[in-house]
Amino acid sequence: MNELLWYTGRGSGTVALVLLTLVMVLGIVARSGRPLPGLPRFTVADVHRNASLIAVGLVFIHLGVLFLDPIAELRLYDLVIPFDYVYRPLWAGLGVIGMELMVVVVATSLLRHRIGARVWRIVHWLSYAMWPLAWLHSWFIGTDADTVWFRLISIGCATAVVGAVAWRLTPRFLELDRPNAARELAARTKASRSEAP
Repeated sequence: MNELLWYTGRGSGTVALVLLTLVMVLGIVARSGRPLPGLPRFTVADVHRNASLIAVGLVFIHLGVLFLDPIAELRLYDLVIPFDYVYRPLWAGLGVIGMELMVVVVATSLLRHRIGARVWRIVHWLSYAMWPLAWLHSWFIGTDADTVWFRLISIGCATAVVGAVAWRLTPRFLELDRPNAARELAARTKASRSEAP
């Protein structure tokens, strides 16, 4: 039983990191206004939202399973109070803070219609802090952190997020600036009118 808990805790944490990486990259792509090959824009937003909810579920499975595992020796308050865990408290604490930021981002996303788009957008910027905390937590405290396969997954995740954020910071990030979008819409309207009988 302990072995099943241990593997489930490790696996759920690793898959959660991969999904959080996907969520970050898709969030940046959705903000750019570009579709992904084979996916319309609204689908990018749907995949972003659903992947984030699955990632939250996996993080809670990760925490719950490790709490039940006698080897991990997690105390209830270790799940909410950072930097007091007996094993690598700094890296465990960063994971706790990352989880708490994730809960805030998801909760405000679910309440977006009540809190308004501006407040939601401001809180959503916490994602840029949450992801590196989760990544550092997995890199330095994970029991698989020294394995080649885990290092490759972690490096791939870091490369994807750093690349997406670097692209986000470029001047050509947005697909169309407003003046060009207005001109394109006017051209399409004019073309459709000229084709009409």
